[in-house]
Amino acid sequence: ACAGCGETPYAKLLTQLFGERMIIGNATGCTSIWGGSAPAIPYCVNKDGFGPTWGNSLFEDPAEFTYGMFLATMQRRKKLADLMHEALNTNIPKKVKDALQGWLDNMKDAEGSKKFGDQLKVLLPDYKDNPVLSEIADMSLLFTKKSYWIFLGDGSAYDISFGGLDHVMATGEDINIMVFDTEVYSNTGGQASKATPTGSVAKFTASGKKTCKKDMGRMAMTYGYVYVASVAMGANKQQMLKAFTEAESYDGPSLIMGYAPCINHGIKKGMGKSQEEEKLAVRSGYWPLYRYNPVLKAQGKNPFILDSKKPDGNFQEFLSGEVRYASLQKTFPEESKKLTVRLEKEYMERYETLKLLADPKSICDEDKKEENK
Repeated sequence: ACAGCGETPYAKLLTQLFGERMIIGNATGCTSIWGGSAPAIPYCVNKDGFGPTWGNSLFEDPAEFTYGMFLATMQRRKKLADLMHEALNTNIPKKVKDALQGWLDNMKDAEGSKKFGDQLKVLLPDYKDNPVLSEIADMSLLFTKKSYWIFLGDGSAYDISFGGLDHVMATGEDINIMVFDTEVYSNTGGQASKATPTGSVAKFTASGKKTCKKDMGRMAMTYGYVYVASVAMGANKQQMLKAFTEAESYDGPSLIMGYAPCINHGIKKGMGKSQEEEKLAVRSGYWPLYRYNPVLKAQGKNPFILDSKKPDGNFQEFLSGEVRYASLQKTFPEESKKLTVRLEKEYMERYETLKLLADPKSICDEDKKEENK
């Protein structure tokens, strides 16, 4: 990866958390270059020989690619569960029955399925003469619940493969999506994508992008059953860790968008300050931190949590620290002023909207204040 890349730290943490049972469907792009350039790859196994299973698909279909693997595993685990039910109806020792029943009760739980799966790995070799138990033993790699992840950049997520992502989210299946958002097509040289904000200079938008960034997070929230989070490691590590663990444990689709400073941004302080740049992006209101958790909705609580504070008023200062915005001030100063002012207005309005989602009662309080005047 490029020095200071904002993408790789997210991948490292995710694999540290879930790597031993993780299956990654990776779109072609930056993530597949630093993730799978032979003869060296960054993914590794633990002392027991377990690590991420990684596969690289096309730019346009990582969602379908991963969904296919997910469905195949679900069918195989269903077959495994059927075999266990069959075994429970036969004359086998109580300790084996207890382990089988324990696995069936916890097959959708990562820790539980591993716990009882490990018990079965110890017990089943003693029953090779039992054809059903022998077949169950042969499927031991399916004992632990797998963690499915789609890795892709914003060019793939917001543009080229958005239809596939939308389809996967709409299925309601337990698949996690990690979007490494650099706000440009980084791997192909920095072209504008639908994630590129208003006023940003990129290839095909040399005079500044005239349209706003696609709000993929709020679009996904409209389903109501998709876990959605916006994170920035350099700004709030605790919030990011919560988002990762909540998304993975949620029995349904999840979408996480991680802000990833890129060499194409032209950070004036240098890429060695990319984590600090993430902090400035959040403080200025450029990148919001939030979580939408459907589990809270099922409990009768507000599912939306706004984790970032009110913007600190340094929005324009943040923009001037990156060449992708500052360069327009030199080439088209009037256009630059118009677009950056518009961008700030868009993002301040976005913050107010998110604040309202986090505290719907606040609008009622404001209305009461107006009535009392």
